[in-house]
Amino acid sequence: MEIGLLIKRRLEELQMEQRDLAAAAQVTESYISQLLTRKKLPPAPARTDIYEKIGSFLKLPAGELAKLAEHQRIAELKKNIAPPAPLFKDVRELILQKSRPVKQKQIRAIFEKEPFGELERLVTQKLLDIVRRVAKEELDSETWLRSVARITGRRYESMRVSILEFLDADVFDLSPEHCASFLDPLIESWDIDLSTFALEVVLNRRLNPGVARKIEFVEKDVPQPAEEAGLKEFLLHHAKAGDITEDEIAFLRNLRFKGKIPTPLYYYRELQNLRDPLHFRAPANRTVHKKAFTASQTLGFGTPMPTYLDAKSVEKQFQLDTRKDAIRRWEGKRGRHNKKRA
Repeated sequence: MEIGLLIKRRLEELQMEQRDLAAAAQVTESYISQLLTRKKLPPAPARTDIYEKIGSFLKLPAGELAKLAEHQRIAELKKNIAPPAPLFKDVRELILQKSRPVKQKQIRAIFEKEPFGELERLVTQKLLDIVRRVAKEELDSETWLRSVARITGRRYESMRVSILEFLDADVFDLSPEHCASFLDPLIESWDIDLSTFALEVVLNRRLNPGVARKIEFVEKDVPQPAEEAGLKEFLLHHAKAGDITEDEIAFLRNLRFKGKIPTPLYYYRELQNLRDPLHFRAPANRTVHKKAFTASQTLGFGTPMPTYLDAKSVEKQFQLDTRKDAIRRWEGKRGRHNKKRA
């Protein structure tokens, strides 16, 4: 079923008028009429809040209108697939006017070399993405919408309709009206580094007090994380035993932590968990480790560890040794403190 037919049927069942629905959705009656008569394509559900408002007013199941709209959009868009066309002249001029003055001539030459080339699509799409993100964040802010309406000389309801259509627009159907309503008032200026394609956008501080947005496209090497101090200490002590494999070392090095600093004991336990066959379903051809981990003496534990196959005994012994180690540290600190007081 089409979304327009469902809305019409519910309006009849509830004995409501289109103007009642328009008021509930905070849009104009003309916009609702165009949706119901298929003169407008239903907006994408992810870019608008209108389906939630209409669904709530018509007492429909949550998400039903959005699903119908998505199916209708896909069917309509398949009929209208066409190759990219140049932007409206006014749209291109506005985007060029917002660029840095010293680069306008150079960028204009690149834009005009092709009807809708890669650079023009890239810049236009990123400007559109940034402005759309701001508009979507402020969609429920009546104060913000009235401010934009006042700057552009429009009524609040008309601005609500414009923002819904703008959120549904993409780079291929961006209209001069979208630019006049949103790109022009929201974007103060933009600049691009043609060697790295880093794009910096400055927004109108009256409508969006945030800092400038910067988007970079240059390829960079990913910095390698520093090795944890606890792992270094663990490997240093464990090197004497010599029974840890390269794969196991690589596994321990790939562990990541947020706001925590693991100790050598943590890596000992992690290695035991990795080696314990009780924790994994081994394939039939897997060779089980026969050599037990025997680095407890090098790590400073007083009692030798039992073999890693006895998981409960290992954990119990770890708890005991950890408590003893904590008591020794506490007694050492207490002794130093008493000496200072003496």
